[in-house]
Amino acid sequence: MENQYFQNEYQSIFSSLDRRAAGRIYKRDIIQVMEENGVLLEGLRIQQKLDEYTSEQPIQFFEFIEIIQKNMTLFKKAARGELVLKNFNSFSKKVSQIYEDTMQINSGAVASYIPELKRVNPNEYAVSICSIDSQQIHLGSVDTPFCIQSTCKPINYCLAVDEHTSDYVHQYVGREPSGRGFNELTLNSEGLPHNPMINSGGIMSCSLIQPQLSVNERVAYVLSKWESLSGGFFPGLNQAVYLSEKETADRNFALGYMMKEKKAFPKNVNLEDVLDFYFQSCAIEQTTKRLSVVAATLANSGVCPITGNRVLESSTVKNCLSLMLSCGMYDYSGEFAFNVGLPAKSGVSGVLMVVIPNVMGLAIWSPRLDLLGNSVRGVSFCKQLIENFNFHIYDSLLSQDPKYDPRRPQNEKKVNGVRKLFEAVRNGNINEIRQLSSQGIDLNSKNYDFRTAVHIAATENQVEVLQYFIEHSVVLTTKDRWGNTPLDDAKRNHNEDAVKLLLTFD
Repeated sequence: MENQYFQNEYQSIFSSLDRRAAGRIYKRDIIQVMEENGVLLEGLRIQQKLDEYTSEQPIQFFEFIEIIQKNMTLFKKAARGELVLKNFNSFSKKVSQIYEDTMQINSGAVASYIPELKRVNPNEYAVSICSIDSQQIHLGSVDTPFCIQSTCKPINYCLAVDEHTSDYVHQYVGREPSGRGFNELTLNSEGLPHNPMINSGGIMSCSLIQPQLSVNERVAYVLSKWESLSGGFFPGLNQAVYLSEKETADRNFALGYMMKEKKAFPKNVNLEDVLDFYFQSCAIEQTTKRLSVVAATLANSGVCPITGNRVLESSTVKNCLSLMLSCGMYDYSGEFAFNVGLPAKSGVSGVLMVVIPNVMGLAIWSPRLDLLGNSVRGVSFCKQLIENFNFHIYDSLLSQDPKYDPRRPQNEKKVNGVRKLFEAVRNGNINEIRQLSSQGIDLNSKNYDFRTAVHIAATENQVEVLQYFIEHSVVLTTKDRWGNTPLDDAKRNHNEDAVKLLLTFD
């Protein structure tokens, strides 16, 4: 029975692409469905299978199943318009406009206390978005690598928690905003780092990750996790930035020895190794294209949207996002939470990673920083995004929010009306059918399989409903995706009363 269900699912999708009912489709038909919905094929199993076909080579039904089966759920949602960003084209256009507007901002300056960062082109600008359904938008220098700097901190925290437990990790690091600079020589009242999102907390997280391994092995382990988080793309490691940061890290060394003096670290920790590991973590290189997938993995509760593999535990991600919301933007964290209302983490390379839970992740890179160490363009982009879309964590509390929600289809009212119509037909509720009709719902409306309310009435043997449709001149002979009329459905289900009534108008 289950196999038959999936067979029907495959057939339904295949028929929707086979517009000429010829029993075959082409490579372009599959690509078009994905691209129209913003889903890039790169990294997906579908792409690997499609590469085996030429543009003019027909694809039969059994071949179609083989092509999409590894990404069946994703493709089905794309074909039926059920991806999380329903109006992708409209959303993409508005995001592009925000990008163009914020590109005009030239205030701020690149970080200078790490010599290698000072050499970066200050005019670079890139914005990438990846939804939990792999829908992607990429604008600007999205393939240019940069060092992730402090955006390594949320991931290192997650790895430490997954390796141990949240309770264990927070024996060594707090959960409160510090109210001080990210590299301030300060600890909380218990002699611990205030939270994992500032330098002292980032160093502490590194002390908890695979402590039995050598520094090189720990770095390799973290890089492999970044590969999984970004959908199978192995990140780089900028040796020049690593060495430059290490040579100018007096403040971080001071933080480390300050925590050591307070006996804040676990037993048998080699502080020099931990700091070396920390500096290399900050020197990991990503592009916004890959970092947006990492952010989307966090938005997707730890499951990478590209591969479908769980990388982090959902409870770990929940805790991490809570800390990012309250502590992720240095001394601007409170303002950012108030104005933008989204978990985020910035880095002094000009990177900003933002998470919209259950929707998407964003990666923004623009090296010019404000006085608090956050990307000027990045913060402005986020503010404009929230001004236009109701992504703020508390926007749902507004009864009449004028902002646009791309998660809702433009024809949502019509879709919901048709859904209610079909349910009323199943229940034989003529009064509700009459009310829906008075509200403007077309009684001839079709669902994605081209089935009408008459099909439903015939299948369920709702004779009174059929009589109502006849009296109101509803079309009785519409064919669904498989060529079946309501009369065919009534016959198949041995609904003699419905058959008799429909034969009169056949």
